[in-house]
Amino acid sequence: MQTNATHTSLVAVGDSFTEGMSDQLPDGSYRGWADLLAARMAARTPGFRYANLAVRGKLIGQIVEEQVPVAAAMEADVITLVGGLNDTLRPKCDMGRVRGLLEEAVEQLAPACKQLVLMRSPGRTGPVLERFRPRMEELFEHVDGLAQRHGALVVDLYGAPSLADPRLWDVDRLHLTGEGHRRVAEAVWQTLGYEAEDTEWRTPPPATLPPGWAARRTADVRFARQHLLPWIGRRLTGRSSGDGRPAKRPDLLPYEGPSA
Repeated sequence: MQTNATHTSLVAVGDSFTEGMSDQLPDGSYRGWADLLAARMAARTPGFRYANLAVRGKLIGQIVEEQVPVAAAMEADVITLVGGLNDTLRPKCDMGRVRGLLEEAVEQLAPACKQLVLMRSPGRTGPVLERFRPRMEELFEHVDGLAQRHGALVVDLYGAPSLADPRLWDVDRLHLTGEGHRRVAEAVWQTLGYEAEDTEWRTPPPATLPPGWAARRTADVRFARQHLLPWIGRRLTGRSSGDGRPAKRPDLLPYEGPSA
């Protein structure tokens, strides 16, 4: 792997994972792994530029239509693309269409940057997600194949034990905590060839006593009422949490942001 890497610009493409939910800042905005990664890269390279086109809830078709042409036109050194997972969580999902759209995105982005980065998204255990796991793993196998054919890097978050730990997931059980996002930023950082700042990012936090039965049931009820039922409702009605929402950082501009 390359060491002492230097890149002058980064464009992030995707959905809520790349937007940064649920790594919330005091002002209510979201930070996330892509912002943390950009901050590290900017600290090494004066004039470093960063754009984040990701919008929560976006399906791969929307990413291809709305974000990919914009990202390709920016001609950044590095483009990250994470998409398709929202599609796999829909009640009806045409995996052939998802694979085709993801390939279309890679074919447009790979020639438009010096380094395209793809990911095998993190996945935690649980009865809701277990139903969709075969689709997720089919998606990740496709990601691996696309990377081989187009010279992209793949960050394997799915195979990292730390990111399967429920303590690194927010109460909605769909998005990583701030600590989870920090570890993702470290994973991408190392994959790009920078010297490791945390060699143990794959290792779960130290063991703690699990919550008792009553606490778990209370958390399950709260999760179902506040997050699961609204999420199911949006899936069934075709709505998205990102409807009408603009990209968090739509222009490729010099970056000053949160530190890692």
